[in-house]
Amino acid sequence: MLAASGSAVGLGNIWRFPYVAGENGGGAFVCVYLLSVLLLGLPIVVSEILLGRCGQRNPVDTMRVLAERSGHVRAWSLVGWMGLAAGLLILSFYSVVAGWLLHYLFLDLIVGMQDMTKAGALAAWEHLLSSPGRLLLWHSVFLVLSGGVVALGVQNGLERMVKVLMPLLLGMLLLMVGYALRTSGFSSAMAYLFKPDFSALGASGMLAAMGQAFFSLSIGLGVIMAYGAYLPREVPLPRAAGWIVGVDTLVALLAGIAIFPLVFSHGLEPGGGPGLIFQTLPLAFAQMPLGSAFALLFFGLLLIAAWTSSVSLLEPSVAFLVENTRLKRLPATVVLCLLPFLLGIGCLLSLNVWEATFFELSFFDFLDYLTANVMLPLGGLFIAVFAGWFLKREMLARELEGTSLWVRRTWLFLARWMAPLGVLVLFLYQLGVFGA
Repeated sequence: MLAASGSAVGLGNIWRFPYVAGENGGGAFVCVYLLSVLLLGLPIVVSEILLGRCGQRNPVDTMRVLAERSGHVRAWSLVGWMGLAAGLLILSFYSVVAGWLLHYLFLDLIVGMQDMTKAGALAAWEHLLSSPGRLLLWHSVFLVLSGGVVALGVQNGLERMVKVLMPLLLGMLLLMVGYALRTSGFSSAMAYLFKPDFSALGASGMLAAMGQAFFSLSIGLGVIMAYGAYLPREVPLPRAAGWIVGVDTLVALLAGIAIFPLVFSHGLEPGGGPGLIFQTLPLAFAQMPLGSAFALLFFGLLLIAAWTSSVSLLEPSVAFLVENTRLKRLPATVVLCLLPFLLGIGCLLSLNVWEATFFELSFFDFLDYLTANVMLPLGGLFIAVFAGWFLKREMLARELEGTSLWVRRTWLFLARWMAPLGVLVLFLYQLGVFGA
């Protein structure tokens, strides 16, 4: 549960949620996001944990074995393969973003943020993005850090990290919320975040909200399935899933409450894109007592959150390679870090010197869109359908033993009907079947 929570809480909550919400109208986006978490995310998280604990293998082999035992074709293993591929694709641009955190940590250690101005924050951000060499350095360092933890394994690596560091991150977020309460833009930010205007949210915004729920919760990647294999039998599945989803959603909302008041107080654009927190938080730290120390702590803890999530993106693929080849964890980790390293170079170059576009998106934005809005929802859909309709009833009953009847029936309804139909409808919107 600790490892899965660590995988869910990361840059998706604190970096991605605020700027995607800002790009899609604020309050209406938040409403659809929360509904997606409850009606789509939670039942699929239960499904992933259930399949992982039942299969006791990596995601590819879990789907294959459970399909065979249930009398179905082995092609269900493709769901696991898609999850592994999505995890490595996400890691390729995720490590670039985490490299930004490393840069800001280094910058704060050297010069501090006491004298940061709005113009200075924007100039520092633009200078970073225009420096391919610097981006490549931090991208490489972060991948080495992530691979090192994966090489140690789940219990010796990730669990030791999250036991102490995730509560610290939550505490730091609460301090930032306390500071945001005192800013001039707090009331405007709360209205923007929690007063929905659905006229500002089209089909693309709804799909973005659903994609954010999947991205933030690590749904469809096989990550939760992989950690489900470690979950003891005596732990009820709904409680484990509720813990993961609850912590993840709380952190995302706290991030929005901490960041948007700073955006409105300093006259910045809510839809400022991926650089939103890197332009707003330095301004807040510059005005706080001991701001440089707070900046160091915050960006350091945010780096830890990114670290735990990146480890989770890599772990399922490493587990598959170790279980199906003669490779040990260390060489398997090195091999699997090569793909995100090379794709990450394309991502960081697309921020400055590489002007090629893919479906009118930069390479960085294309990978973000492909994984969050296509691969993860599709993976979650197939996982819910398999758990709800195709898994052998005896296996299902064994995994849900001890769970109350109404909880089982609610989950089964959501996994069989609500989650698949929700994903399908939003995809049809995206394809223009129903119009925008």
